[in-house]
Amino acid sequence: MYGVNVEERFGHYAPDLPTSDVNWVWVHAVSLGETRTAAILIKGLRENFPDMRLLLTHGTATGREEGQKILRAGDVQVWQPWDSKVAVARFFTAFQPSLGLILETEIWPNWVRYAQQFKVPLVLVNARMSEKSLRKALRWPSLMKPAYKGLSAVLAQTNEDAVRLQSLGAQVTEVTGNLKFDATPDPSQVALGHAWRSRLTGPVLMLASSREGEERLWLKAWQSYVKGHPKTPVQWLIVPRHPQRVAEVEQLMLAQGQGISRRTSWADEEALPAANSPGSVIYLGDSLGEMALYYSLADVALLGGSFEVLGGQNLIEAAACACPIVMGPHTFNFSDASDAALSAGAATRAVDMLDAIEKAVTVAMDPCIRQQQSDKALWFAGQHGGATQRTAMAVREWLLKGSAGH
Repeated sequence: MYGVNVEERFGHYAPDLPTSDVNWVWVHAVSLGETRTAAILIKGLRENFPDMRLLLTHGTATGREEGQKILRAGDVQVWQPWDSKVAVARFFTAFQPSLGLILETEIWPNWVRYAQQFKVPLVLVNARMSEKSLRKALRWPSLMKPAYKGLSAVLAQTNEDAVRLQSLGAQVTEVTGNLKFDATPDPSQVALGHAWRSRLTGPVLMLASSREGEERLWLKAWQSYVKGHPKTPVQWLIVPRHPQRVAEVEQLMLAQGQGISRRTSWADEEALPAANSPGSVIYLGDSLGEMALYYSLADVALLGGSFEVLGGQNLIEAAACACPIVMGPHTFNFSDASDAALSAGAATRAVDMLDAIEKAVTVAMDPCIRQQQSDKALWFAGQHGGATQRTAMAVREWLLKGSAGH
């Protein structure tokens, strides 16, 4: 998909594309995770402002593919413009949006500069700023501080995010919470996951949204664990964060003598293929947009991105599916959500992959502990909702101005 409509990245658009004659609400969601969060926000905005016309932009192929699920008749989806003066000027000239909403972290200096020039309010929503990201931004203060200061408003996820963003000059107008807590798992996926789980005799453990290097870490740790616990009746499910890595992960497992069963080979109405011995067959999640199914199939999930120095992944969807979570040592990208989950008993911290496996097996093998942690995960997910409505009300004035102009 990267090769599709490449000219849009330079600010050139198809002649039949409706552009500046519409009061667009521009939402930018750079990649897959941000696009899924954008879907939550856009649903809420449409409930409050049903006539809203959406201009949706992305920076990655996975984001663009996921974004197609959000579109309605009359909406437009294009690539984000490269942050060059010419491309960004063409973008604003073509669409002249009435409002720009940028998800989470994606700030580009020329976007801010031309938004001001075209008098487009530009708001960073669901904004987060880790200590690591702050340090990176402060390496280029003459570039980044004016960019953050030039935003019309910033709606932060937490008070800690707000403080860090303010140190860059951002005008944080409200702490609205995390939109991801308002996501509702797909009921059909949850039901199918539970149905499949009921047909398996042993526990299912999941390495969720794994990143490069973590599958190898897991394989080494699991092989070590099995030597000391050869009869552990555990079925493993591995779901790589990026779909393009599925073949690479499959080859890694096959080279070590592991059998592989891909999700795309499973018929929904049939029982899953069972392993002949613990760990001999690995279930491989090779589908997009089915995390609710995977979390509902699993008894415990190891949080990908947290076992290498990558900052972790979103744990909220796992909690919403009542799936207990074991995190590695590196969750700095989601520190507030991770700390809150730990405090609520919805998650456990491990020092490394082997420790994570040991903790996960302990939970999965004890029905009482597993149910307790599952209940705590679900409770945690339900305690932090409302960010969508708060965000919609925070940008209400700009949205109403756009509707009046139309």
